[in-house]
Amino acid sequence: MFVLVCYDISEDKRRTKIHNILKSYGEWKQYSVFHCDVTDIQYARMRQRLSRVIKSEEDSILFHYLCACCQGKIERIGGRAPIDTTIFMV
Repeated sequence: MFVLVCYDISEDKRRTKIHNILKSYGEWKQYSVFHCDVTDIQYARMRQRLSRVIKSEEDSILFHYLCACCQGKIERIGGRAPIDTTIFMV
């Protein structure tokens, strides 16, 4: 399944944790947006991991499901892809 995940996390530390979890399931598109192409099992695991991190009274995560036909209709105009500052080189 193809899922567009958008999040609004109020605290930096939790937001970084959410970002890192989503990096393991999908591709970072914009600052709080990921495209995830996952199986049902991966999706369930991702939701479980995310729900352990958020504070539901302060944070929100939206999951938008896109059919195969809709995936081909994704379009971008302008802007630059975000630079991931959470990657560390050793």
